[in-house]
Amino acid sequence: MDLGSVLTLGQTALELGLISSLTVLALFLSYSMLNVCDLSTDGCFTLGATVGAVVALAGHPWLSIPAAMLAGMLSGFVTALLQTKMGIDSLLSGIIVNTGLYSINIAVMGNSSLLNMNKTETVFTKMKAALAGSFLAGQYKMLVALIAVALVILFLSLFLRTRLGLAIRATGNNPDMVRSSSINPAFTTIVGLVIANAFTALSGCLLAQSQKSVNIDIGTGMVTVALASLLIGNAFLGRGKIPLRAVGAVLGAFLFRLVYTVALRFNMPAFMLKLVSAVIVIIAIAGPYLRSQLPLFRRRLAHRRGKGDAEC
Repeated sequence: MDLGSVLTLGQTALELGLISSLTVLALFLSYSMLNVCDLSTDGCFTLGATVGAVVALAGHPWLSIPAAMLAGMLSGFVTALLQTKMGIDSLLSGIIVNTGLYSINIAVMGNSSLLNMNKTETVFTKMKAALAGSFLAGQYKMLVALIAVALVILFLSLFLRTRLGLAIRATGNNPDMVRSSSINPAFTTIVGLVIANAFTALSGCLLAQSQKSVNIDIGTGMVTVALASLLIGNAFLGRGKIPLRAVGAVLGAFLFRLVYTVALRFNMPAFMLKLVSAVIVIIAIAGPYLRSQLPLFRRRLAHRRGKGDAEC
């Protein structure tokens, strides 16, 4: 593998990592801050991709971004409403919404499971035209994704320091304490999930326009990928202030995509890629626990060796 191939590999992983990191930042808000595991992520990601694609196909590439985010906000609102006002468990709420979104996404796509955007103006083609002739002409995809990620990190850094943001963080830590402080945890949960799902839909919208096609399975496994990326990021930058932790989430998304891209580079069969994702998730989740158990394992091993030497 020559230097050019390595650079291309890194650029591809960085572009995909930045786009998928928007979903990771959504989980950073809902899972890390609000302590809600939102399993509607896959369907919401696809919803953002389909709505964004349909609006772009109608000739409004810039409008596709707020349209996709608005659709994601509606998805998050329904998910939050089920668990806060209807007494449905948060995990089950996500599963129900994810199941319902499959039919909604097919309807948005005009009863089709695939949309082709090869001849469609997107935010990426607009950026490519704007950068034509400049030294950044070949980095237009990365630049669009980088701007989106930077704006989301900036928003989270500022929002989570506001009174409402602090209430959302407190709800994730101790909802009983929040309730006793005359703050409605149902309201903070709804706001948190609405914002988180807007980021997830934005991620889906950008991925669809980046690859110029949408299929109904585009979001399959995104919750697994995002959770693994979040845990990988926490291993590197899991402590500190909100901006640093958010950057850690983006770093985790890049590292996950890098491993994924390398697997593709070595001509791994397509059906094996889900197994690669599962292995990465296992390592990300079990790694910190196994590392914490390593001193205990060494002590036990030394104790057994000591008993063996004494018996001899």
